[in-house]
Amino acid sequence: MWQPNNAQWWLLVIVALFIVAAWPSDADKSLALKVTNWAVDPNDELPILPGPFAAGQGDDLDAVEAHDLQTRMYDELYDKGGWTRMRLELKVATDPFNPSTERQVLTGIGVLTAFLVWRFGARKN
Repeated sequence: MWQPNNAQWWLLVIVALFIVAAWPSDADKSLALKVTNWAVDPNDELPILPGPFAAGQGDDLDAVEAHDLQTRMYDELYDKGGWTRMRLELKVATDPFNPSTERQVLTGIGVLTAFLVWRFGARKN
């Protein structure tokens, strides 16, 4: 029976770990994105861009001032550019596809990798 060599085993392990990290849950982000979101702002110090006002919230002066302050803080950091801008974007990054599509792509990557390792690793007689 054919057995993968050392390099092929490592390839299979790396692809399997990638699939586990990138696999999205039903209602949340993938493990890789959760780690990325945390890594760029571990102390939760960076502001996020606030969403639009809810209906009737525009009449509350304190809510408007808090919203404007948070927007100004975000814009000041965003205008610095470079790594700071990248951190602001990565803090709120989400998975690129919806979960079902992402699962199909990851399953395809896993199956294709296993097939290629088996196909090109088989001993030729």
